[in-house]
Order: sequence, then C-alpha cells, then structure tokens
Amino acid sequence: MASSDVPPDAVERLYQPFQRLGTARTGEGLGLGLSIVQAVAAAHDATLTTVPAPCGGLTVTVAFPAVDL
Repeated sequence: MASSDVPPDAVERLYQPFQRLGTARTGEGLGLGLSIVQAVAAAHDATLTTVPAPCGGLTVTVAFPAVDL
C-alpha cells in the first residue's frame, strides 16, 4: 500500500469532523472537508461514493438527484 492509500476501514472515519490520516495530520487543514460535504449531500438527498484512486488516495463522487424545472 502506498503512503497515500487510505485503508478501507478508515474511509468512514474520514467523514467524521476533525479526522485526518497519515501525512495529512501534519499539514494544513482542520479535517472538516468531507464532513461538510456529507452534511451538504444529506441536506440535498445526494449520495456519496468513495473509491480508491488509481494513483493513491480516494475519489469521492457526490451525485445530486435530478429535479424537474
């Protein structure tokens, strides 16, 4: 596993406020990004999908439901 890979058992923790993994613990940021994304997605009935990225890390996709205009 590369240093930028996220262990599958740690993915859910990343959606909790102030959670950071690996080298991100010493960098900038508060660890709020994904918890905010999750709250916005929930408020709009959107879904979140998290999959490992080919070069390490994660790809997070937010899919909002279509609305009739």
